Amino acid sequence: MLFRDGAPVAQPDLAIARAILRTNPRVVGCAALLLAVATVRAAREHDLPPEFLGATLLQESAYDVEALSSAGAVGIAQFMPETAADVGIDPRDPLQAIGGAAELLGSYVAQYRDQYDDPYATALAAYNAGPVAVERYRGVPPYAETREYVDLIFDRWARIASYECAGDGARCGPKPKS
Repeated sequence: MLFRDGAPVAQPDLAIARAILRTNPRVVGCAALLLAVATVRAAREHDLPPEFLGATLLQESAYDVEALSSAGAVGIAQFMPETAADVGIDPRDPLQAIGGAAELLGSYVAQYRDQYDDPYATALAAYNAGPVAVERYRGVPPYAETREYVDLIFDRWARIASYECAGDGARCGPKPKS
């Protein structure tokens, strides 16, 4: 089984592919690698750590292209139809959804970088609860669901980064939350 077990790897695409395979047994090895490569590319285009975007998509849908929430969120990135329209993507197209999620999260991180101690946690809160809630509470809102969402993604981010650490002394894992 490709990437399911073994030593840490030095490339984020392999680490993300391994995490996809561990999380979603319905995804086959080459599909996991294609999704991981798309994730790394989109993350880099929007100045995000690839493992951060990968962890977010794992939390949203486990990279399930057919995911549909009870609230009507669709696809890998769990976009609501109106949000997908605002971003200009088809949420059912996995590559567009990955790119759209990277664009949206990247814009939030850039916007919050100088406003909050942890722009990544704040960006996740905006992705989950909306930027209006972030503005209202001046950071991560006190909603239990949103706080758990942020914590779960930070945990996933750290696990993906640990797959990637190659023992070369490089810093691995997410930045600490505030």
